[in-house]
Amino acid sequence: MPVYLDHAATTPISAPALAALTSALGRSGNPSSLHGAGRRARATVEQSRETIARAAGAHPTEVVFTSGGTEADNLAVKGLFWARRAADPRRTRILVSTVEHAAVQDTVEWLAHHEGAEAVWLPVDETGTVSLDALSRELDDGGADSVALVTCMWANNEVGTVEPVAEVVALAAAHGIPVHSDAVQAFGSVPVNFKDSGLAAMSVSGHKIGGPVGVGALLLGRDVTLTPVQHGGGQERKVRSGTLDTAGIAAFAAAAADVTANLAAESRRIAGLRDAVIAGVGRVVPEAVLRGVDPAVNPGGRLPGNAHFTFPGCEGDSLLFLLDMAGIESSTGSACTAGVPRPSHVLLAMGLDEETARGAQRFSLGHTSSQADVDAFVAALPQAHARAKQAGMAGHVSSIQTASTR
Repeated sequence: MPVYLDHAATTPISAPALAALTSALGRSGNPSSLHGAGRRARATVEQSRETIARAAGAHPTEVVFTSGGTEADNLAVKGLFWARRAADPRRTRILVSTVEHAAVQDTVEWLAHHEGAEAVWLPVDETGTVSLDALSRELDDGGADSVALVTCMWANNEVGTVEPVAEVVALAAAHGIPVHSDAVQAFGSVPVNFKDSGLAAMSVSGHKIGGPVGVGALLLGRDVTLTPVQHGGGQERKVRSGTLDTAGIAAFAAAAADVTANLAAESRRIAGLRDAVIAGVGRVVPEAVLRGVDPAVNPGGRLPGNAHFTFPGCEGDSLLFLLDMAGIESSTGSACTAGVPRPSHVLLAMGLDEETARGAQRFSLGHTSSQADVDAFVAALPQAHARAKQAGMAGHVSSIQTASTR
């Protein structure tokens, strides 16, 4: 049985979510229909909306269902930009951290290329924490009147750094600027409360917390104006049209209720396993470097299930495949950019050079993880690392020899 250490990409569906999914799949009915089957489907959707709202610290009317985190990010960033610019044409700047998920980064870049937006990239430090000083300068000196929105993730999907969202919101609120946060990695791992956060919009996803793939939500403040990205039947406050996935929504709600009911204890358990991974890697491969916030220094500054390293002298892809052959499933970074032969933009933003960044490996734990998984991984790592390093060095020598013959 393989050891699964890629929960940040997707985590196995939980038992309550699976039960809710299979039960709802056995019933028919479009939740927008007025007959009995439709009303029953609508009741399931609205009960699920209330459940997710409780789990996320929101009002039920603030839960806008989407197909997942990527759609929620697109809807928030595009919708806020268009609405804010329509209200004041001067508002063309988007302040965004350099370590955002591709769903946010690519959306901002699309708006810059096609809609006249100006992307202002906020730097991060060596742990991946966004610079509040840089944000403050852009708001004070750069001209707050020209800012459409600020977007800053709650926690980084690669290195696990928890961002200072409260401070970001406070700085933006002083100028009346809305803030969106991609909380896909944070929700279900650390305490997240939409109401207390002061955010205008917040993205969450089902399959990161034990729900099915293909369902998520945008938490959207009741007084926030958003321009729709897609048009149709006017479902979901007329900002996200489309027939709702009743079964997926029911399973998402079941997963949300399950993961938040025991969040503190489960986070401590998973953090203990993460610390065992960090200690084990340090013991068997001392040259490996932990990236992101050191939980021994700042326990709350890193997601409980995230351990991210760079391994000098070896390619991350090589290490991934060698670990996979040994029955250990990990990742080189974001699964959404898997297969793209380039170093992580997150690590580059943190100040790493390309060669170092290419040696990245992320080990992420979740609700099915155990100490036995950690032990199996630590036992398999030395040989996989040695072989990956040998392959990396051989490739480096080969490239030098090839270059010298040209």
